[in-house]
Amino acid sequence: MKIRLKPLDEQVIVILGASSGIGLATARLAAARGASLVLASRSPHALDRLATELDGTGRRVVTVTADVSQEDDVRRVADAAHRHFGGFDTWINNAAVSAYGACLDVSLEDMRRIIDTNLFGVVHGSRIACAHLRRAGGALINIGSIVSDRAVPLQGMYSASKHAIKAWTDALRTELQYEGAPVSVTLIKPSAIDTPYAEHARNYLPDQPTHSPPVYTPRAVARAILYAAEHPVRDLVVGSAGKLLGAVSAVSPGLTDMLMARVLLPATHSGRAPRGRSILDEPGEDLRERGDYRGIARPSLYTALRRHRAIGSVTGIAAAVVLGRFWKSAAPGEMPEAPGISEFLHSIGLEPGGRA
Repeated sequence: MKIRLKPLDEQVIVILGASSGIGLATARLAAARGASLVLASRSPHALDRLATELDGTGRRVVTVTADVSQEDDVRRVADAAHRHFGGFDTWINNAAVSAYGACLDVSLEDMRRIIDTNLFGVVHGSRIACAHLRRAGGALINIGSIVSDRAVPLQGMYSASKHAIKAWTDALRTELQYEGAPVSVTLIKPSAIDTPYAEHARNYLPDQPTHSPPVYTPRAVARAILYAAEHPVRDLVVGSAGKLLGAVSAVSPGLTDMLMARVLLPATHSGRAPRGRSILDEPGEDLRERGDYRGIARPSLYTALRRHRAIGSVTGIAAAVVLGRFWKSAAPGEMPEAPGISEFLHSIGLEPGGRA
């Protein structure tokens, strides 16, 4: 069956994890594009403030307090969409939590919470969404990560959850294709994004964790998500850095291991005193898209071009050679400065400088 997706201004969009970071950016952009919204998170206070903000745009907004690790909570989100709008056209599984710490240091309790929220939140959302979408048609969009393809140190269980989300999404997509269901299933894989992620994660490190550049804006991911809401697409990587990392890892996983140990792991340590508040066990209330990353967060030219079908995938071998030479120039434990990364990306024509 041919999949037909409506223009955004004719859609009802459900967003789980709508009160922070990528989910918040997506809600605001979707409202600006004319969509009606069903927004869910664990924080009723943040949702109330967001609804007041978006109501001012003239959009219809419904909020539901929900913990995605609880199937009954997710079902209440779908019920609200049916009650207020008669259903929905796009369902976005975005809620996630994390922890920074060595694999052998993070508690089993925290690991289980990450899996319950990240993986089973997507499972609950996918099953409940597809009960409607298999009949009515529409888009299911799951938020993975570049770590869906390549795990990173100090975020082992988060990486494991995103690997599992990719596997679940791939299997579900194939099954829906086999039965001819009119459902577009998309996996979005962001690179490092300047959201409050590092501040909201449970932190086992002696200092505040930070992103390794290049870092992209939440709105770069939101634009990719809303593109998938209107165009059937299998997956989208946000940020050429993530695409290059996946290509290098596929061609030379051993080299990637070495680069992770020499470059990425040390770069995760900011040297600043720990700050922020973990949202593993209780919701965040700050209603912020952006985090505290101190470098330049940029849009993704690569992803914009992918959305407009102007370029294909980066060739894996070429990416491995170029990125390998770049990273090998760093001494052990030393992260090249952001200007060097900008020059590298500019030299292969993938990323502009500047803020979004």
